[in-house]
Amino acid sequence: MANPLKQLAGQTVIYGLSTILARIINFLFVPIYTRLLSPESYGVVTEFMAYIAVLQVVLVLGLETGCFRFANKEGVDSKKVYSNAFVTVFCISATFLALMIAFASPVASLLGYEGYQSCIMYMGGILALDAVTAILFAKLRQENKALKFAIFKTAKIITETAANLVLFLWFPKYCLQIASAQGVEVSSLTSSDVWLLNFIPATPDFSYVIFAIFLSCVVCGLLFIPDYLTLSYRLEPKLLKQMLIYSLPLMVAALPGIMNDFLDRILFRYFDSDPEKWRDQLGLYQAAVKLAVIMNLFIQMFRYAAEPFFFRRSRDNDSKTLYALVQEYFTAFCGLVFLGVILYIDIIALILGPDFREAVGIVPIMLLSYMVLGMLFNVSMWYKLSGKTNMAIWITLAGLAVTAVVIILFMPRFSYWAAAYGHLASYIVMFVISALLGAKYYPIPYRWGRLGIIIGLMFLVYGGAMLLDAKCFANVVIGEASLGLVATKLGLHTLLILIYAAGAWFAIRKLCYAQSFY
Repeated sequence: MANPLKQLAGQTVIYGLSTILARIINFLFVPIYTRLLSPESYGVVTEFMAYIAVLQVVLVLGLETGCFRFANKEGVDSKKVYSNAFVTVFCISATFLALMIAFASPVASLLGYEGYQSCIMYMGGILALDAVTAILFAKLRQENKALKFAIFKTAKIITETAANLVLFLWFPKYCLQIASAQGVEVSSLTSSDVWLLNFIPATPDFSYVIFAIFLSCVVCGLLFIPDYLTLSYRLEPKLLKQMLIYSLPLMVAALPGIMNDFLDRILFRYFDSDPEKWRDQLGLYQAAVKLAVIMNLFIQMFRYAAEPFFFRRSRDNDSKTLYALVQEYFTAFCGLVFLGVILYIDIIALILGPDFREAVGIVPIMLLSYMVLGMLFNVSMWYKLSGKTNMAIWITLAGLAVTAVVIILFMPRFSYWAAAYGHLASYIVMFVISALLGAKYYPIPYRWGRLGIIIGLMFLVYGGAMLLDAKCFANVVIGEASLGLVATKLGLHTLLILIYAAGAWFAIRKLCYAQSFY
């Protein structure tokens, strides 16, 4: 039998190819967005994306994980499982899209975006298409078709990238040329002059980003046309009922979970310290969060491969020992990512436009928050594997309550700092609760001492770097200091990262009880 850890690592890399590409391209667009859009407009993009993230969870109904559960059961036809899930999600998504189109104007007015009802329609299309294709992507993961998964995801990413480039870098210039040729202002152009003005304005704003995402979802949906033909489109009421009984609690649990992740973006409108400029503050916050994208990237890669992996290994005699070992490797690598971003933050921060750099101070908090979130994913597998999915609801509700309390109490005074610390406090609370419940209902032999050593070493190196900078490099600013001083600072930071990597390797490999997995 192939080494399970190597198999998981291999699939993580394949799934991660598309995820890496998506995050990297999204990351590369941050300099464009933060230079061509104002903080206010970028804040609007952030608000729309928060709504999309929350509603995606509702429309999929938790059936992604439900498909993994039932497709691996003996005596169950996996084709029927995915057909049930697809038909159910398609009907709900189509109804939702119809409502979004019918009520686009009232919804836009309610949010304070009169005249942008097209963005509401695009949002409906994004959600409907993403929900439908989510089931098909889950099917690819179940069938271990990681390469096809990556190709389709990559095609979607390339489409979004091309659309962004065309819209931001070419379309405004084209409109200006047409206006100049006609001797009128750009604002006077109509859709009869430029066809694309049916969908977006001539001047770059937040609608460009939303429209580009919509186009990419359309292309992704078209790529799955051959896969649509493999489904039976017949509902099995008994099987569907069992799937929904298992999956809906996951959806209900995921809803406060995703609300927990995006509640801060939604509540900026109501609780920010500057009610007149809350969109600007939200834009600054989102730009800083983007600098922590590397940690979130690795977690997303890992989750794609790890969830089906954990289910497939659940029947092995040594599965729990394996899960514990995975947690250690995961934590160690997250620590490496944390230090890699923080100790090179002087360079990484230059990605942002000058108007967006004032919120960079929250990057360490967000990196640590994402790290805890990734560890929480591992620890929380116990309720999925044991079938006690109802427990997830209470865990995530506890986290949501913490986030809401921190934001409501402290955002009116500390703005985006409260949002960052709210994430960290919430994830820590959920991690502790899940670990305690898991130890009772589905014990996994986590070596908490080893995990503590890894995390402690990470903080020790981080603290050492901060002290070193304060004493020796307090006035070293990238772009202003001499190249020699900058190189010395970065060289010492690199040495500290290598020290951490060596210490984490020693803690896992030399002090490990599960040598059979190497």
